[in-house]
Amino acid sequence: MFAAKNFLLAGGAVALPLIEYLVIAGGGGGNVYGGGGGAGGFRTASGFAVTAGTPLTVTVGAGGSGGSNGSDSVFSTITSTGGGYGSYYGAPYTAGNGGSGGGSTHQAPGGLGTAGQGNNGGIGEHDDVSYANAGGGGGASAVGGNGAYYQSGAGGAGSASSITGTSVTRAGGGGGGGSTGSAGAGGSGGGGAGACSGAGTAGTVNTGGGGGGSGATSGASGGSGIVIIRYADSFADITTIGGGLTYTGPVTSGGYKVYSFTAGTGTVTF
Repeated sequence: MFAAKNFLLAGGAVALPLIEYLVIAGGGGGNVYGGGGGAGGFRTASGFAVTAGTPLTVTVGAGGSGGSNGSDSVFSTITSTGGGYGSYYGAPYTAGNGGSGGGSTHQAPGGLGTAGQGNNGGIGEHDDVSYANAGGGGGASAVGGNGAYYQSGAGGAGSASSITGTSVTRAGGGGGGGSTGSAGAGGSGGGGAGACSGAGTAGTVNTGGGGGGSGATSGASGGSGIVIIRYADSFADITTIGGGLTYTGPVTSGGYKVYSFTAGTGTVTF
């Protein structure tokens, strides 16, 4: 990080901070008697360079409704992919690919995660007669659990980040649902629990958690994503933030200014 405010340098150049970011997409929705939704893609890094006066796009992805993928989140050139949907208990049984993949049913492959963003969903079990227990959605740090006889798979665990100054785990996968037996737990980091009677639990807002699979008429929705950026507090505040964005900040913590974008789309300019 530079250790100065936004001052003019020799030749008229402006010293600007290097940005650390966390970009999490919306989680995928769970499905009917089906798989848990995959977590939204989780991307984080430091050292991102910005240019004075150049607008940067920020988009916070929405969680997917039951049986739908989550929406992408964006910070400038960085895009995190929405989580994959959990599969339906009927044919074709396949789950959605995404940042993390959704859980499947009937021994079909789980949805595929995106390299560097998340993991694959779990595989469901079904005997065509008395039970159907789906796989859990993938999470940022672990694959979704597989379904077994009378036991649906748990959602994969999310990943922790301390970008706000406090360690918070986000992007957990949704637990698998089913027709009978025990449902899958939601993955740590906002993944919704599955259900084998009634509706699964939605993914937690602003974590990108996948929605739980259901034992009812519809799967649970995935949680919305979030975009967080921080930079050294020796620099000035962001110059302009578009009106289409919902955010908090700057919050000063541990020598950094932190902005958390929780909904909408727009641009920011340094």
